[in-house]
Amino acid sequence: MTRNLKSALAATALFTIVQTAFAADQESCRAVRMGEPGWNDLAFTTGVGTTLLKALGYDATSKLLGIDVIYTSLKAKNLDVFLGYWDPAMVSYYKPYKEDGSVEMVRTNLEGAKYTFAVPTYVWEAGVKNFSDLHKFADRFGRKLYGIEPGSNQLMLDAIKDPALGLGDWEVVESSEQGMLSEVARDIPHKSFIVFQAWAPHPMNTAFDIKYLTGGDKFYGPNFGAATVSTQVRKGYLQECPNVAKLLNNLVFDIDYENRGMSYLMNDGMTPEEAALKAIKEEPKRLATWLEGVATFDGKPGLAAVKASLGLQ
Repeated sequence: MTRNLKSALAATALFTIVQTAFAADQESCRAVRMGEPGWNDLAFTTGVGTTLLKALGYDATSKLLGIDVIYTSLKAKNLDVFLGYWDPAMVSYYKPYKEDGSVEMVRTNLEGAKYTFAVPTYVWEAGVKNFSDLHKFADRFGRKLYGIEPGSNQLMLDAIKDPALGLGDWEVVESSEQGMLSEVARDIPHKSFIVFQAWAPHPMNTAFDIKYLTGGDKFYGPNFGAATVSTQVRKGYLQECPNVAKLLNNLVFDIDYENRGMSYLMNDGMTPEEAALKAIKEEPKRLATWLEGVATFDGKPGLAAVKASLGLQ
């Protein structure tokens, strides 16, 4: 074998190794179908996901769906990715899909979240500090609890069915996150009594003077529904699309980052992808972590490609 031939073979081998390090996903992975239930935190994080995927050359889309529909769609393989599994709030939703293996966990993408009932501070000061206090002020609340979109209020519905709370004749008003918060905004100036679903991260925590109620551990878990948020996928997706899987394993957030991103949606009227782009450009250093070992759809280094696509070079 000649020296030139040996050199050529060595160069070919090296090229193959480099290409393998950034192996492209198969064509069926180009379309990445995501779902989110209309909550601003998940709209923002899903917007970050779709923005990054599009910059990598994928055809990423997101559908607005109820939580129950998200899970049935993942099981039916009509969706690929869900960035919004709140634990423990969604344990009952996820349980059957966990048991049959049709929906798989990727990783925790947010810690320090919480989710339970809240009231304006003046209601809390009037004596409504615990779930068990609600029935004492039934007439002032109009026997109503305000929830979000249908399909996402099961824990609130479970609470009114609990005889110990005395809420059997109460109504859960289901509309949307924005509809619920609009009602809160209308009631607070008049010092009206209202109890509603609340969570962090969310700009509501700074927009309104509110208190979270104790006594909901049975439904939401301890410490005011202290929660984590995780990424989930349909069965087999991580193996089918390892490059997207790598991105999903890298994609983590924090409370402050989500609060800022959500404010762009709620206060500035941005779309999820507009908010995501603004947030990414404000902290481009996050890209190095999110895109470590991630390629473009056609197998090129992802970080450089995303920076170029988003105008960060």
